[in-house]
Amino acid sequence: MQIQIDKKRMAIIVAISLLFSVIIFIATECFLLSADLATAKSCLKAQQDNSKAVFFTKLFINKVLLSTNTIGFEDRLSLENAVRDLADPEIFSQWQKFVASKDDGETQKIVGSMLKLLTDKIYSKK
Repeated sequence: MQIQIDKKRMAIIVAISLLFSVIIFIATECFLLSADLATAKSCLKAQQDNSKAVFFTKLFINKVLLSTNTIGFEDRLSLENAVRDLADPEIFSQWQKFVASKDDGETQKIVGSMLKLLTDKIYSKK
C-alpha cells in the first residue's frame, strides 16, 4: 500500500519547514547580535572611563603641576568634580591624600602614585 500525500499537504509541510528554518536563522542572528552589542557596550564604557581619566589627568597637570599661582576655588572645584566623575575609589583616595598632604616630599610621592594609578587605569582599559 502506497501512501500518497496530496499537493496541498506537501505545500504545507514545505512551508512549515521553511518557516522553521527562517525562525532558527533569525534566532541565531539575534543571539549573535546581542553578544556583539554587549561587547560594543563594554568597549564604549571603557572608552568613556578612559576619556574621564585623561580629562582629569590633563586638568591636574595643567591646573596643579604646571601652575605657578595658587590654585583658585574654581580650579579646585573643577578638579574635585572631575575626580568624583571618575567614580574610582582608588583614584579618589589618592586625591584625598593629595589634598590633605602638608609637606613637599609627601605631596610629590602622592602625585607620582596618583599619576601612575591614572595611567595604569587608562592603559588597562584599552
